[in-house]
Amino acid sequence: MYGILNRIISILKKVLPASLVKPLLPLYHRVMAYVLAASYGFPAKHMTVIGVTGTKGKSSVSDMLFTVLHHVRYPAAVAGTIRFAIKDTSEPNLFKMTMPGRGFIHAFLARARKEGVTHAVVEITSESVRQHRHRYLFLDGLVFTNLQKEHIESHGSFENYAAAKLEIGKELARSPKRPRAMIANADDERSAPYLALPVEEKLPFSYDTVSDVVHGPGTVAFTYEGVRFGMKLPGSFSVMNALAVIHAARFLGVPLTDIADALAALDRIPGRTERIEEGQDFQAIVDYAHTPDSLKALYEAYPVRKICVLGNTGGGRDTWKRPEMGKIAETYCDTVILTNEDPYEEDPRAIVDAMADGMEKKPLIIMDRREAIAHALSLARSGDAVLVTGKGTDPYIMEANDTRTPWSDAQVVREELKKRR
Repeated sequence: MYGILNRIISILKKVLPASLVKPLLPLYHRVMAYVLAASYGFPAKHMTVIGVTGTKGKSSVSDMLFTVLHHVRYPAAVAGTIRFAIKDTSEPNLFKMTMPGRGFIHAFLARARKEGVTHAVVEITSESVRQHRHRYLFLDGLVFTNLQKEHIESHGSFENYAAAKLEIGKELARSPKRPRAMIANADDERSAPYLALPVEEKLPFSYDTVSDVVHGPGTVAFTYEGVRFGMKLPGSFSVMNALAVIHAARFLGVPLTDIADALAALDRIPGRTERIEEGQDFQAIVDYAHTPDSLKALYEAYPVRKICVLGNTGGGRDTWKRPEMGKIAETYCDTVILTNEDPYEEDPRAIVDAMADGMEKKPLIIMDRREAIAHALSLARSGDAVLVTGKGTDPYIMEANDTRTPWSDAQVVREELKKRR
């Protein structure tokens, strides 16, 4: 069904004028959400579904929660920005969107159900709400990580963005499942309406509930309710992500000690503070970090000499953050290299120049992303950290006229490190 509909819609988009189609889109998306979910037998009804949303951390939390469920042998699946996985089978998300449309998520859940999956983790975005892709997921629980300034141009205002996110919480409240759990970051003031939703279990989490936090080079350890957690992930943000996972997993019946064992065994999250090791004597890190807050948090997690490579995700959108991200990079990094990222229809040099406007000291500008990464690695000394941010696991550089250049920051960093041997 997904493949057939995809071909039909592609043809219709070519032959029908946009002026005719646009007013009908909201009704179309609402109707198709129901029709497609029904065509696959409403698969989410027949499994335990945990949604994950928020501006930052939702991809990491989704992948971490799936890892915990897999570790304790729950037949589990995950659908999100990083990958689509069903039990032991995993494939990267190459759609350049977290929740592909036209019934993809229901087709995925139907396949997962057929393969014996009982628990699914689904990453849900505000953009998907606009097309009703969050409908008919019949959520058992929802994790809210945080809400930051993002997607302003797309939604029209921050208030609209916040309202779209809250719609996901309302979908949890509409779910016929029992019990339902709202797991929310109590340290974020925007969590209040989520924790006020009429559901059976409200599970706030807060950094204040952990103790004995120890940060290492690319690691963090902490104690929660008498259990020691250690992870090969850095920063206070990883502690918060772990707390979200702890609360969600315990709601699903996983003992705290098993959660700790699973997180300790987690070696990496692709594109999220991902360490690239090729025998070098410095750290090479690939991370998504697409907002000023996430960029600052990442840089603070590596208190060493830093060489930073960054651009600005998404030409034509969220232009407000360009000078802010340049300013943050200048504040925390010893060397800043600005480069091309995803310009879409916009002049890539204009994007980089807007970032440089926020900086007092002129940065290095190397528009070829591979060359920028190679140069950053050439500057690294023993004990340094080279931080390549903005794309994470994004599989393409998006350019004008819908040109997609296949890309992997992790692969390029690995290739350039091998050349240095």
